[in-house]
Amino acid sequence: MPDVTNTYVNKFEEFFTIKAKDRLEKLAEFYPEKRSFEVDYKELEEFDIDLADELINKPYELIDAAEEAIRKMHLVNLNGKVISPHVRFMNLPSENVLLIRDLNSSFINKFISVEGVVTKITEVKPKIKNAVFECNHCGRIYTIPQDDESQKLNEPGVCTCGRKSYTLLTEQSEFVDTQKMSLQENLEASKGGDQTRKIDIFLRDDLTNKIIPGDKLRITGILRLKAPKYKLSVYDLVIDCNHVTKVEKEFEEIELTEEEEKQIIELSKDPDLYKKIVRSIAPSIYGHEEIKEAIALQLFGGTPGKVKSDGMKIRPDMHILLIGDPGVAKSQLLKYVDNLAPKSIYASGKSSSAAGLTATAEKDDYGEGGWTLKAGALVLAAGGMALIDEFDKMSDEDRSSMHEAMETQEIHVAKAGMIADFKANASILAAANPKFGRFDPNVLPAEQFNIPPTLISRFDLIFPIRDELDAKKDAELAEHILTSHYTSGMRLQRDYDKKEVEKAEERVKPDIEPDFLRKYIAYARSHVKPVLTPEAINRIKEFYLDLRKAGENGSVPITARYLEGIVRLAEASAKGRLSSTVDFEDAERAIRLMRYSLRSIGVDPETGRIDIDIIATGTSKSKVDKVKTIYRIIKELNASRGEAKKEDVVEEAKLKNIRLDDIDEIISQLKRNGDIYSPRYGVYKLTGEK
Repeated sequence: MPDVTNTYVNKFEEFFTIKAKDRLEKLAEFYPEKRSFEVDYKELEEFDIDLADELINKPYELIDAAEEAIRKMHLVNLNGKVISPHVRFMNLPSENVLLIRDLNSSFINKFISVEGVVTKITEVKPKIKNAVFECNHCGRIYTIPQDDESQKLNEPGVCTCGRKSYTLLTEQSEFVDTQKMSLQENLEASKGGDQTRKIDIFLRDDLTNKIIPGDKLRITGILRLKAPKYKLSVYDLVIDCNHVTKVEKEFEEIELTEEEEKQIIELSKDPDLYKKIVRSIAPSIYGHEEIKEAIALQLFGGTPGKVKSDGMKIRPDMHILLIGDPGVAKSQLLKYVDNLAPKSIYASGKSSSAAGLTATAEKDDYGEGGWTLKAGALVLAAGGMALIDEFDKMSDEDRSSMHEAMETQEIHVAKAGMIADFKANASILAAANPKFGRFDPNVLPAEQFNIPPTLISRFDLIFPIRDELDAKKDAELAEHILTSHYTSGMRLQRDYDKKEVEKAEERVKPDIEPDFLRKYIAYARSHVKPVLTPEAINRIKEFYLDLRKAGENGSVPITARYLEGIVRLAEASAKGRLSSTVDFEDAERAIRLMRYSLRSIGVDPETGRIDIDIIATGTSKSKVDKVKTIYRIIKELNASRGEAKKEDVVEEAKLKNIRLDDIDEIISQLKRNGDIYSPRYGVYKLTGEK
């Protein structure tokens, strides 16, 4: 009876000789620095379809045969040693490319491919592949192959001398690097609140130390059972990795029919395109047209891949912050966008996991007591949208990492000797509550955020949402909400008047169905990379210079950071129209939204002018000037009279047109900051003076 394994070896030797000898000889020049040889499955299938089929069904046996075939070819490296590379197969047929959620017992010990994002990965550890033992009594040497999965060392049985006492000779034993990671299916594969699936992947030798959490991968390997720690009848599935391909695509490749593509192009030419898109974003939530329009632009995003002449990357993704009173539907708006975006992740600043919103390195059981890198929400959402509720309640650790993530779109982790850079190229739509529960109309909006000004300034647009009393708006809002409840309730009835319900639904029905709008957004993001036209450049420049000129007495109405934000908005507007150029109308749309945001959040109530210091520092320029004036008065009174009494400070401040309420507040602020102190009631001195 013929030896089946030898048959496979001979077939692979023939395949390598005919199809890949030149590439193998090239590999030999770099061996052992390069220890893997890649084989395209399609090429193997063309050579011998039966051999390719056997690879799918008997992967362990066929991979061993392929590696033995290369050894039989006696190719030598520059040191004259016969090479023995790993053989790694890629591009399996589509029927063997599966979703993680579809893996089941029928695929055990089969060759498969899955795609996903790495959520955590252990540090690299050496594992004994072939252990060499020496008998402590007679000195006999034994070489024992070790189980790939077991943590327990497999020792020889009773020695020929009748004893069972051995010493492991580590220097003579063969070790291989190992690493374990968790692969989570792509976010776009799970919609509608469905839980994402995960699977453990085992990496060996030259596949280790090349992957970080957040990487999007296609893993080709063998699905097998993971032996339980205890004797159980239920097993976990794991994948022995044979090949890794990094996947760069940001969005799922949505399959479009020719008819759908025609509909997308036709919709892009509609003069009321943006009105329809705005009416299709959370239509059950009344009003907030400007906010919905801004979110629409955020979904399309700016032009990706732009790099400055000095090599600095230009951020294409925009960030939007909603700060509103309780009950204004902020969370519902985030949830709707989560379901609408082609790729998104929803998280809470208050209840995030240990990895939080960014990324971390920590010690846990996953790494068998070692260190593990874990990806947070922004890393997992890379290339899509991150919806963050309760943004004001995030941990201090996450808050410090957010600065870097929002501006450079990278997160750096250095802990316990583990140093890693994570991609965080996600657009952030965040929602937060005012510091005191509700907005106080008498206090600057920026003073009511429990978010550092340095973090606030990273947002392209900020929208305060106030619950204001307005009889007309209240009536329209009530009718809008009650109509939604009425139509939803009627559809639960067996017999209902369809015409009546459809007529009532006109108020809350989106102009564009969510599924089609999602396809439209994905199509725009993947097919359009618009470029600024001279008309758009001149309009944005004019707006920027006009605002800069409006700055008086040293106040700053706008900075260059906001200029880049306008460009991103304008590019997104062009992408929404499927236009390859950013035209004047796109610049106008971006400027209108930026002006609306700045006037909502950055206007000094005393001067009526836009002052970016309100956002950047939390204090307007006029208030800073008042603080300086009060401090100077106290300093001068101390110099001339030896002390500054409150009545004297008030008298001098009134001459400078500073109100009594402001004087008391500023004095309290100066005392809190440690700039002044009171040696006795009603008297102030500068800190450091006696």
